[in-house]
Amino acid sequence: MTAAPGPGDEGSSPPERITLVVNPSSGAGRARSLVPAFLGRLAEHGIRTSVEVSGSADDLRARVRRLRDEGASLVAVAGGDGTAHLAIQELADSAAALALLPTGTGDDNARTLGLPLGDPRAAADAVAFGVDRGVDLAHVTAADGTERYFLGVLSAGFDSFVNERANAMSWPKGKAKYAAAIVGELRVFKPVRYEADIDGVAVSEGAMLVAVGNGRSYGGGMLICPDADVHDGVLDVTWLEAVGIPTFLRAFPSVFRGTHVRRGDVRTFRGSSIRLVADGQLAYADGERVGPLPIDIRVVPSALRVRVPA
Repeated sequence: MTAAPGPGDEGSSPPERITLVVNPSSGAGRARSLVPAFLGRLAEHGIRTSVEVSGSADDLRARVRRLRDEGASLVAVAGGDGTAHLAIQELADSAAALALLPTGTGDDNARTLGLPLGDPRAAADAVAFGVDRGVDLAHVTAADGTERYFLGVLSAGFDSFVNERANAMSWPKGKAKYAAAIVGELRVFKPVRYEADIDGVAVSEGAMLVAVGNGRSYGGGMLICPDADVHDGVLDVTWLEAVGIPTFLRAFPSVFRGTHVRRGDVRTFRGSSIRLVADGQLAYADGERVGPLPIDIRVVPSALRVRVPA
């Protein structure tokens, strides 16, 4: 939920012109159905829009980077969590604000920012009459040297291997693919021991998964870190201890309500600097592959400006 505008917020008048960078493959093609209504509503507000269609992840980043370097005060992108993740890499610590038209399958980053989902006209209203607000990002460095910012949730363990499996599947599409990947991973997954340093506090214990949240949710609304806040300058850690598969399955539905953190086999922590170590594990952030553990994560307060509803 987006908090009420505060002293650091910047009011905005409707821009005269913006460029919208579109990921045509997000949400199994939902962008194609949502973008026209978005553009039409902007036109009603007198805003002229240029549309650029990206052909790849590298191409999308290059287009966002070019707009940033050309001095755009607002860079608009249409896509899901992966698209937002790519744009964030170019807009972090810059003067340009991110405007997001959510067209993905999960759209958890849009939820975090309080943006309208499935309503392109309302999303256009937010662009025209919203405020620019600073939000925290998290920065992660993986064992292979990969560095990324993320807005939402980083996961290691069961969730990251579900993502890995889903990315290798060509069918089914959308949320059904994620559900199928969960079923497949349950057949083979085994918990492992993690070691963590959270602001100097050591934790060493077996786990099914460890999630580090700047935002609250992933997977299309699963509140894995229900108390996370992108304005508080800290990260939330949810640690699901090693349990049997039947117990894990019974706990799973509670993640959608955020009540899993009340369970005795779930531990939570908070910190601004986190190191996570485990053998043979991968990290995913905002649903995108980052790299192998060990990883180092730190919060970067107010690192991104975003256009949100007033």
